[in-house]
Amino acid sequence: MAAVMHRSSSDGGSSSGWSEAAAAAAGEERAGWEVRPSGMVVQAREEGAGAGAGGGGGGIPPRPPPPEITVRVKYGAARHEVAVSSIASFGELKKLLAARTGLLPADQKLTYKGKERSNSDYLDVCGVKNKSKLVLAEDPTSVERRYIERQKNAKIESANRAIGAIALEVDKLADQVRSIEKSINRGSKVAEVQITTLIELLMRLAVKLDSIHAEGDSSSQKNIQAKRVQKCVETLDVLKISNARLQNVIVTTKWETFDAPATTQWELFD
Repeated sequence: MAAVMHRSSSDGGSSSGWSEAAAAAAGEERAGWEVRPSGMVVQAREEGAGAGAGGGGGGIPPRPPPPEITVRVKYGAARHEVAVSSIASFGELKKLLAARTGLLPADQKLTYKGKERSNSDYLDVCGVKNKSKLVLAEDPTSVERRYIERQKNAKIESANRAIGAIALEVDKLADQVRSIEKSINRGSKVAEVQITTLIELLMRLAVKLDSIHAEGDSSSQKNIQAKRVQKCVETLDVLKISNARLQNVIVTTKWETFDAPATTQWELFD
């Protein structure tokens, strides 16, 4: 015998006005269906159904599909009409609305009859029927969460730019260090002020790196540049000692001398 549910013809009120018999009937109706991971509502399998069908007339007749309804959803100034199974949950409805609004299900807040509905609430149990009106809004907590994420991403981008700029400066100074190293290894002494100036510039970069707040990959890049700076400074310290041991090269010029040119005695006549 089919259970009969009596619903109010009005769209107002709440689910508390349902009779116990109607709620039980709704549970019976939903019990014959199952929700797949994709969100599709399908008929639940019953033990012995396959064997009965193969036995020729002894099986349980298949249940009819759940009726489909169209709900009207208001989202800001937009209006959406969404077709959904009458026994679906609000969580399943949110998945359908995500494709329409671009709002992730986790960021959605669905209200029906002035009350926010959770993902586990069922449309039929809450009294949602064909042409019922719902209100969709963005969850305030999700707005705050995205704001925090944007601030965090902005800090990461700022740190990456600062580290990248320092990396370019380190490249230039590292080239000068290699140039000085080649000169000293060839035995050519360089001015000590060149070495001390490079050390000072590198130490300033080290201070800049230390002042940058970095996390994750940015922190790894920061450590790489800090090690490069340290290696250049250590190399210059060694070169400074080696350069001090070199003798200054004095360049002298040897001039070639020539004999004085012969002079000719001229005879004078009156």
